[in-house]
Amino acid sequence: MRQIIALGGGGFSMEPDNPLIDLYILKQTKKTSPKICFVPTASGDSDNYISRFYNFFNKQNCTPSHLSLFNPSTRDLEGFILEKDIIYVGGGNTKNLLALWREWSLDSILGKAWNQGIVLAGISAGSICWFDEGVTDSFGDGLEPIKCLGFLKGSNCPHYDGELERRPAYHELIESKNIQAGIATDDGVALHYIDQKISRIVSSRPNSKAYRVSFDIKVIEKELQTEFLGSY
Repeated sequence: MRQIIALGGGGFSMEPDNPLIDLYILKQTKKTSPKICFVPTASGDSDNYISRFYNFFNKQNCTPSHLSLFNPSTRDLEGFILEKDIIYVGGGNTKNLLALWREWSLDSILGKAWNQGIVLAGISAGSICWFDEGVTDSFGDGLEPIKCLGFLKGSNCPHYDGELERRPAYHELIESKNIQAGIATDDGVALHYIDQKISRIVSSRPNSKAYRVSFDIKVIEKELQTEFLGSY
């Protein structure tokens, strides 16, 4: 079973006092103490970001670690990745993330991990990287489309309600055919894909949603059923 959990926002880095989505991610391995590895490439391996990861996950029933490409601790990246249960990719600059992953062949290693049943998860840049395309601010001047890994079909736009320019930019890019139709996620929402199909959409916030956005004469935005994890 191949799983990807793509967060539009939220999780330990945005709402450290609201553990609902991160606990949901841990549960998907069905293990009592899963090995979870943080990949903070998009942030330039920010020390602060890595510290926040450990601050949260050291308190959970799991075994946390991280992978640095700026200061690697091993040459055997494949061996390091493939013995984990969850790979959790942080946010930041998607263009830099993809370039470095390809240089280190981490893109193909992560594809192998996914096919072997290791859960892939991530927020923002760590969400859109799994899709054919995503909406990114990687270029520093507005929002633009970017080609990604293509593990999941279509496009992805995170922070749909968290940044004012996200919704209109995504609509414009789809209408102008500069990006293909796809899924937009509010902050606090996670898309749980099993074998490239959405299995569940869950949220750590009661009013946050996901949307399927397409174009047919005009932009069509369809709200998708989203489960608030706090109700369980």
